[in-house]
Amino acid sequence: MRIIPAIDIIDGKCVRLSKGDYNTKIIYNENPLEVAKEFEAHGIEYLHLVDLDGAKSSKIVNYKILEQIASQTKLKIDFGGGLKADSDLKIAFESGANQITGGSIAVKNRAIFEKWIAEYGSDKIILGADANNEKVAVSGWLEDSNEDLVPFIQDYQKKGIQYVICTDIAKDGMLEGPSFDLYAKILAEAKGIKLIASGGISTFDELPKLAELGCEGTIIGKAIYEGRISLKQLEKYITR
Repeated sequence: MRIIPAIDIIDGKCVRLSKGDYNTKIIYNENPLEVAKEFEAHGIEYLHLVDLDGAKSSKIVNYKILEQIASQTKLKIDFGGGLKADSDLKIAFESGANQITGGSIAVKNRAIFEKWIAEYGSDKIILGADANNEKVAVSGWLEDSNEDLVPFIQDYQKKGIQYVICTDIAKDGMLEGPSFDLYAKILAEAKGIKLIASGGISTFDELPKLAELGCEGTIIGKAIYEGRISLKQLEKYITR
């Protein structure tokens, strides 16, 4: 299972939110590049980079940070937040993203998201299916859609999607453990999907459990920043 630390950006700084609420913002580092280099120094190969300013506005905002990290580390970056138009995607890939994650756009403008899958290939486009009570949430989680989570994923599987990042919003940033049942359900019903678990990871012991379920990757945020899971532990897990 791939270990994918998260860096969330507001005003160019590395932050974490709880349940996607911008009012709960904690700044962990003023310099995201420094954080990314620290990850790389511990054998980590992947990074989940989220432009939270972009998620709130209608376009990509923090692409300079993406460019900085991509040009000064070898991390394979998946980038999300504020990708609404072809021009945003172009900027993200030109700035060094390895993959992009589309969340709100996959709900609000299916035609454009399906076009991206066809144009860039399913190895480059990740479906961001974030859930609130098994309904898909959009716009930086500020609103719920009427989309049921599992059928939404299955529908995009038919369009060629391979990778899905699923965050249970109720768990995000709460350090209370991930949604094992929800992930088991997705993996049972959306056969063959490469599921990346996100939200709620709080202890190292949860990682083997997610791997056992069949998750292809897991995104870890606050547990790293709060020292619940050390980079040394992750390094051992990756290199064993």
